[in-house]
Amino acid sequence: MFGRRGERERREPVLGTPGFDGDLRLSAEDRPTIPPAPLERAPARNRKAPPKALPPPRINRRRHDEWDEAEEADWEDEPRVARKSRNRRQDEERVRERGRGGGRRRPPKRGLFGRLVYWGLVLGLWGTIGLAGLIVYEASQLPPIQNLAIPDRPPTVIIQGADGQAIATRGEMGGTNVPLRALPPYLPQAFVAIEDRRFYAHFGLDPMGLARAVVVNLTKGRLREGGSTLTQQLAKNLFLTQERTLSRKVQELILSIWLETKYSKNEILELYMNRVYFGAGAYGVEAAAQRYFGKSARQVTLSEAAMLAGLVKSPSALAPTRNLEGAQARAEIVLAAMQEAGFITPEMRQTALNRPATVAKAQGPDSYGYVADWVLEQVKTLVGPVTQDLVVQTTIDPAVQTAADKALKDALAKSGKKLGVEQGALVVMDTSGGVRALVGGRSYEESQYNRAVTARRQPGSSFKPFVYLTAMERGLTPESVRADAPIQLKGWKPENFSREYRGAVDLKTALALSLNTVSVRLALEVGPDEVVKTAHRLGINSKLEPNASIALGTSEVSVLEMASAYAPFANGGVGVTPHIIARVRDKAGTILYAYAEAGRGLVMAPPHVAMMNRMMQEVLVTGTARRADLPGWPAAGKTGTSQDYRDAWFVGYTGRFITSVWIGNDDSSPTKKAGGSGLPVDIWSQVMKVAHKDQPVVPLPGTEAPAIAGGAGQLPPGDVPEEPVVTGGPQRAPAAPRPGLDNWLLDKLFGSG
Repeated sequence: MFGRRGERERREPVLGTPGFDGDLRLSAEDRPTIPPAPLERAPARNRKAPPKALPPPRINRRRHDEWDEAEEADWEDEPRVARKSRNRRQDEERVRERGRGGGRRRPPKRGLFGRLVYWGLVLGLWGTIGLAGLIVYEASQLPPIQNLAIPDRPPTVIIQGADGQAIATRGEMGGTNVPLRALPPYLPQAFVAIEDRRFYAHFGLDPMGLARAVVVNLTKGRLREGGSTLTQQLAKNLFLTQERTLSRKVQELILSIWLETKYSKNEILELYMNRVYFGAGAYGVEAAAQRYFGKSARQVTLSEAAMLAGLVKSPSALAPTRNLEGAQARAEIVLAAMQEAGFITPEMRQTALNRPATVAKAQGPDSYGYVADWVLEQVKTLVGPVTQDLVVQTTIDPAVQTAADKALKDALAKSGKKLGVEQGALVVMDTSGGVRALVGGRSYEESQYNRAVTARRQPGSSFKPFVYLTAMERGLTPESVRADAPIQLKGWKPENFSREYRGAVDLKTALALSLNTVSVRLALEVGPDEVVKTAHRLGINSKLEPNASIALGTSEVSVLEMASAYAPFANGGVGVTPHIIARVRDKAGTILYAYAEAGRGLVMAPPHVAMMNRMMQEVLVTGTARRADLPGWPAAGKTGTSQDYRDAWFVGYTGRFITSVWIGNDDSSPTKKAGGSGLPVDIWSQVMKVAHKDQPVVPLPGTEAPAIAGGAGQLPPGDVPEEPVVTGGPQRAPAAPRPGLDNWLLDKLFGSG
């Protein structure tokens, strides 16, 4: 009924349009039919609402118009049903292309691998940006590159004995720099093979080595390999701390690249080998070779070179002085790496394996450590801060030092447990104050505390000579008589060891037998203050309490002080200053310090020296030190034991040397009756025999017929009197009454003598 153009204007609705039921067939009259109105139904209470109709798709009118115009020419010739069927198929295809809602086409989804690649690229980009920022920041925290320089090597102090032979070294670096060309070629090759095989190929950072280390560590499940190159290790040793932080690692990388641009590979390797730590206090290959093998790094064998290279991985744990098996096992790994790298042949490796490196026997005794520590303190006092390599020649006699070390160790090993004694110390000094031997303990490795110089202990009766000297200077003589009788002072009652009293006794006998009551009476007679002055004048520097108990040695002093305070008895009355350094030179040989003998002058008149020597000789002849054994030499001295046997002393001397010996415990606990007349006298005898070997005999000042220690009149050890000790009172007694009153009381009771 409609014209054909009208029919086109009244086109059929497109698929999905409301009212279109999907049937493209027309009625016979080719007319559109009006659908009947829906029937009204009563609302159901639980009936579900019908689904909402889809919105009509957005149709591109332009494309439809173009389609219409293209098809208009054939419209009349094409059957109507076929034409509508074709239109429907095209509409369906368009809907599928546009999406259900008629919107834009969705992009295809990525797979798992694609997502990983995408996010990997994103994270890598941001990581690169962050790393670049971190590098820029850490670089700004370093000094300007143009101002960077290799820091000076910490100074080394070489300590020599009196004969000029090196006995110890001190300083952060133990050895001198050795040029790379002066070393056997297999020594630097060993370091390259085990620490950084690609050293000559990388630019300071080895990505391949780092990747390999990461793989190995991940495979093993723990940290087995490090990725640091030799250059990185050198940068850390020269400029950075040992902390393991990201900041330090970034700075290490920056400094490594700077080192590579400024120095050649051989220069970097030489610096590394002269600065790296090898354990046991040895820095640099020269110090390590001297420490472990007793030779220069220029002379090490292949097996020794492999051991040195293997130590740098874990120097403290692998130090051959404490873990020889571990160091040798590590050396085998180094040899295998050297062969794999082509540095050595299989035959060379096998030869080295057949002759593994061993540690050379230490030169000199363990006690040289105490000497070196005290020497370094004295050097700083004499020449100021140590800023360059120094050579210090000391007054130490290696033979005497060795004898002193052995005597103390042997005595403590033999009798220490039985007597409850764990420690000891001694000093051997010549009559000018030069220290010939110094032992600060039984083992420097176990304890570096210097009991000869630093420790202060009660000297007991070995302090009595200062009381008797003060009395001699007040007019008394060795033949003067005083009473050996009980005495009580404000609740303190000093007693003799035997708790027996001899009545009237001359001072020579009283000192030889170490009678406590006589010493206390003399101290009260002359005044405790005067006794303190005498002790200080002779060489005691420690603070002394001026009370009555000073006569029994209750104020604490050091072993070194006692030796120096006895020196005036041995040299005729001249005060000495103990010294151990003869001269100090720099590496060029310039003398920075030389000891000039300048005594403290006379501190004791010659007549008083003679009196004291006569009395103290008697100690070794008939007194508490009768077991002293020094045949052919006149000797004198005094034993000492503090309360409860906490400290045992013997200080004895000849016209050549003075030796002060102490034994006891660090915690001042009582020993099992270890007195001064026992182990200290034995140690003294052994040391003095070595010290006087090949020395011409010298009499004691002021003596005519010298008494010989260990002579014909010596009693057997079983007849030696016990050493008297302080009993019946506190270690530090109350202050004594005024000297004037004491003198008056003593004169009335016992006479003036």
